[in-house]
Amino acid sequence: MLDTEKIIRKYYEPGSQLYHILVEHSLRVRDKALAIAARKPELQLDTEFIAEAAMLHDIGIFMCYAPGIACNGTHKYIEHGYLGADLLRKEGLPRHALVCERHTGVGLTLKTIVENKLPLPRRDMLPLSGEEKLICYADKFFSKSKLNEEHRVEAIRNELAKYGEYQLEVFDSWHSLYTE
Repeated sequence: MLDTEKIIRKYYEPGSQLYHILVEHSLRVRDKALAIAARKPELQLDTEFIAEAAMLHDIGIFMCYAPGIACNGTHKYIEHGYLGADLLRKEGLPRHALVCERHTGVGLTLKTIVENKLPLPRRDMLPLSGEEKLICYADKFFSKSKLNEEHRVEAIRNELAKYGEYQLEVFDSWHSLYTE
């Protein structure tokens, strides 16, 4: 199994507020994703990969400016996915990198990126594999600013609805798949 803690320590100072926020958030996402995978064996998900990728999905946040969660980088927060993906590709983890890149919202289409003039590479960033989708789904339930809180489904739906019907439709389809 991949030593995700070693990778996290390479970019985050153990004991720092940001380290704590990243690890606690990632643990919650990991545990939720693994619990769903255990309840849904018919999906035949790679649980070892889910555990690893969930721990690394937000590895790029330190490069972004989000002082409310102790991030003092120079990039916009929406960039943390592809920035983290670039880091993980350099670490030799291309499959894990895709989870980083594709977990914003329920994924971002090229059309959404262009129409909203987002500071992101011009390509679709949509979760494709079952593992990518599950981690993206689990991530919606936890914020980094309220670590001890799990969001309710209605709150998640209300937030996603602000970004269009597509985001809501994808989340609802995942929710049906993972809870029925």
